[in-house]
Amino acid sequence: MTTLAPRVLRALQQFHADHPWDHNAHCHRWILRRLPRRFDHALDVGSGTGDLARLLATRTKTVQGIDANPAIVAQARKLTAPAAPVAFTVGDALSDIPPGPYDVITCVATIHHLPFSDALTRFRQCLAPGGTLIVVGLARAQSLSDHLLGAAAIPSNVAMALMKNKGRKAPRPASMTAPTQPATMSFPDIVRDARQVLPGARLRRRLFWCYTLVWHQR
Repeated sequence: MTTLAPRVLRALQQFHADHPWDHNAHCHRWILRRLPRRFDHALDVGSGTGDLARLLATRTKTVQGIDANPAIVAQARKLTAPAAPVAFTVGDALSDIPPGPYDVITCVATIHHLPFSDALTRFRQCLAPGGTLIVVGLARAQSLSDHLLGAAAIPSNVAMALMKNKGRKAPRPASMTAPTQPATMSFPDIVRDARQVLPGARLRRRLFWCYTLVWHQR
């Protein structure tokens, strides 16, 4: 019995290696539903291979993506049509954001790589009056409710992997090749620090080991 948990964990890891699905891309449509139908300028922080930036381009005049990984930015440029109103920059999310302001700023699975409060402060500075900031982030499991929610996500995660891959093995999508690191902040700490920088920010735990933050600049 003592080896059951490691065996189950290894089996799950192998299953998801064979049936990968992009949790980040799964939330993109959720993000679009919370944005205006049309806006002028958008910024996607941690833009990766550019999937979200290209979706934002269907709503806006210009999209700026920024990512610290030169290889992933090169992939984003290759995957983006030359006529698309999207530009990608290699740079630091705190110091290299191209001049705004931006009507929409998105940041998916990236902010835990950055100094949290400093990043939110920088995003607030770059956001236009009336603009919208949406963050999808990762939190470190700490409380019993965190662990229960994580356990509840496991069967749903398996079901989504089977559905998205139609039950077949599949290669890892290009969008899942960027380097990752675990989250270090707990959700209560995230809520506390976020509301100090962004009064009125709406934060919510989500099923697949993440949380969302939505804030509107006044």
